[in-house]
Amino acid sequence: MLSDIKIILVETSHPGNIGAVARAMKNMAMHRLALVNPKIFPSAEATARAAGADDILAKAVVYDSLVDALADCQVVIGASARSRTISWPELTPKACAEMIASDVSKPSVGVVFGREHSGLKNEELDLCRYLLRIPSNPEFSSLNIAAAVQIVCYEFFAAQAVVEESRIGDKGESPLATAAQMELFYEHLHQALLDIGFMRPERSNTIMRRLRRIYNRIQLDTKELDILRGILRMAQDHQKS
Repeated sequence: MLSDIKIILVETSHPGNIGAVARAMKNMAMHRLALVNPKIFPSAEATARAAGADDILAKAVVYDSLVDALADCQVVIGASARSRTISWPELTPKACAEMIASDVSKPSVGVVFGREHSGLKNEELDLCRYLLRIPSNPEFSSLNIAAAVQIVCYEFFAAQAVVEESRIGDKGESPLATAAQMELFYEHLHQALLDIGFMRPERSNTIMRRLRRIYNRIQLDTKELDILRGILRMAQDHQKS
């Protein structure tokens, strides 16, 4: 399970935090680190703070955008300490780890951590299926990013020992859709809803954000995604005729 989890840091401003995250990951036998537009990397300070986890830094992949970093992920989880006006399905680190550990399809997972001072933007959380919140003192809830990663990685490490192998119904014959496949679906859905006159362009952002919440809750697999896109194509063709 641990090899299927990618820790993703968005626009990290302090290179020492990258090194500390690498150390936290290696403590918990995790090695997939992705960096989206880090301010400074590589860095001697990151290497020093890694304290022996240099191999994690050496294999870290730098991306220009979060969309690119998530392209191969089937389950995307965004970590945030801030409350949001639009609700996402929320998980604690323990519940998140248990959910992933019990999934026999062994999905590729991306766990996204935002900027040190401002976290993730709403449009970045739009790419996430779940919101991960670490229970803490409500009067002082902001954690150092390395501390937050350490807590989350520990729960994943601990959960692998209690994996449940039973699954009712669907046995996971079709793999879960990746983030890249879901983005293509959302683009298709947006265009189809405009084509059939369901929504106006000026209101499309609000409606699409709500629709993302719906589809992100259900964990579509690739076969289900093909069916939905087939329905969209038929609706578009019917509108043209």
